[in-house]
Amino acid sequence: MKLVVVSAGLSVPSSTRLLADRLAAAVADRTPVDTEVIELRGLAAAQDAVTGADGLIVGTPVFSASYSGLFKSFFDVLDRDALAGKPVLIAATGGTARHSLVLDHALRPLFSHLRAVVAPTGVYAAAEDWGARGLPERIERAARELAALMPEAERGVEARAVPFAGRPAALRAT
Repeated sequence: MKLVVVSAGLSVPSSTRLLADRLAAAVADRTPVDTEVIELRGLAAAQDAVTGADGLIVGTPVFSASYSGLFKSFFDVLDRDALAGKPVLIAATGGTARHSLVLDHALRPLFSHLRAVVAPTGVYAAAEDWGARGLPERIERAARELAALMPEAERGVEARAVPFAGRPAALRAT
């Protein structure tokens, strides 16, 4: 039989892991089991990376006409202000082009709710897009838009203010 232990302890050593290990050992004393331990500590590092980023590219496969449960679960546990004002480029993959609306009907609303600044162009790639001419062009356009939304001082470029009315033209020019 297989026993899986999920430990969400954050420190090393972790009292949570110690308790989980002792519980697993006690079970193993009573019945033969193969034990596998899964450390969720890496999730905290991923959350820290996302909240500390100056820009994000988020990608998900499409399942049942929406983002994956794993994708949604990750963003559900972030602090409610973690993405406020953060530039985000949304992307998704799927078997057919029929699911491309997931960008505007699922991903864009999710990140708007999280108060992120979503780049105008999202990128969807269906199976037939790989190796086709249009995908690289969409990737380049989306990359230019995200780069324009990211803090310019962090990129070593002289900061320049762009009035709101001029922002669409500034995005096209980059």
